[in-house]
Amino acid sequence: MAQMNKGDILAIGLMMFSIFFGAGNLIFPPALGQAAGDHTLTAMLGFIVTGVGLPLAGITAIAMQGGKYVEFMNRRTYPWLATTLLVILYLAIGPVFAVPRTGAVSFEIGIRPFLSEQSFAVGQFAYTAVFFLLTAYLAMNPSKLMDRVGKLLTPALLLFLAILFFQSFTTPLGDILAATGKYIETPFVQGFQDGYQTMDLLASLSIGAIVAQAIRMKGAQDDAAVSRICLVSGLIAVLLMAIVYGSLAYLGATSASVLGHSANGGQLLAQAVDIFFGPAGNLLVAVIIALACLTTSCGMITGSSWYFNKVLKNRISYERLVVYCTFFSFVASNIGLTQIIALSLPFLVGIYPVIIVFVVLSLFDRWIGKRSNVYRFSIGVTLVFAVLAGLETAGVVIPSVQAFLAAHVPLYAMGMGWLLPALLAALLGYFVPAGADSPAGLSLRER
Repeated sequence: MAQMNKGDILAIGLMMFSIFFGAGNLIFPPALGQAAGDHTLTAMLGFIVTGVGLPLAGITAIAMQGGKYVEFMNRRTYPWLATTLLVILYLAIGPVFAVPRTGAVSFEIGIRPFLSEQSFAVGQFAYTAVFFLLTAYLAMNPSKLMDRVGKLLTPALLLFLAILFFQSFTTPLGDILAATGKYIETPFVQGFQDGYQTMDLLASLSIGAIVAQAIRMKGAQDDAAVSRICLVSGLIAVLLMAIVYGSLAYLGATSASVLGHSANGGQLLAQAVDIFFGPAGNLLVAVIIALACLTTSCGMITGSSWYFNKVLKNRISYERLVVYCTFFSFVASNIGLTQIIALSLPFLVGIYPVIIVFVVLSLFDRWIGKRSNVYRFSIGVTLVFAVLAGLETAGVVIPSVQAFLAAHVPLYAMGMGWLLPALLAALLGYFVPAGADSPAGLSLRER
């Protein structure tokens, strides 16, 4: 494939995995397994759709465009809409939510157990300062990201995970209990929604751009070659993700009879490792979490800084944007993990369905052709439902509207009311030609 050998492609696949696989990916699957119990397999199938399948769809969509997905979004929708969505996306997976979460989670799970309450604040400040200095260092030169992450940090992360999983499969913590909560009646749907929290579909749009840039820097300039290499690397990454997710879910499912139901997946993981490895377990968890969070933080800062440098047309240099994004993330991470998660959830609920619809439609772009209303109608309808869901998650509810939609829109009560309207809007857009004077129509004619 172009001028890249199999070792380079494997390294890119490992880089993609390590950027995808952050602390949230370690926390959510074991929590799912513990709560889903004997329904873990069904719930994990739903989780894998959003946590693995959709990121692969995002990588594939970017690969089909030769890595030029931002330009593609501008052509297929109104430029202002594409820019708004991408700005929100890069802020969410970058300095506002995802990156601060990496620092906060790695401290809470990996470092806090070693500290007293009196030294908590100082310890958090010192740890996150070092963490984000390392992030800035790794992100400052993206051309070396593949070597630093794909060939160094990822194998170390996989080694620690392999040790943990070997122990959990050979000597399970306990028996698998009955499912609890929503996993009793709708385990697949609940697992599907749990996958939102990984942010991996959102991240795939950023990671795809990073990977395409790394591939081009290795000498593959042809769009077709970039697409092939990107897709093969993506398959490597998502295969590893599926294996790790399944193993973590099994660990969680076998833990409930021994640990009860933990407050969160991080606490569960720390307790399980302590049982497996004794006092050395906490150190193992600290290393795993630090590596997972650092690689994700580095990748997301790189992607966000690259995008905003492009949007601002180089008026602010990439290096300066890395400093700004990293510093903001450092400050936000010290607000606290609980607050970060609470603030991020409404935004995730509000943007995730829109990105899902656009990515899925883009996979069929060769058949959609110049029918830009397929994108515009479907995304417009999805946006309405997504905004309502985001407001509801934030506690802003209009009872009459909520009752009407729950009564008349399929799957609305499950949080997926956007699905059927998006499909119907796409079908309508297929048969309604785009106006010749519309921005989308003009961009398509000019293409």
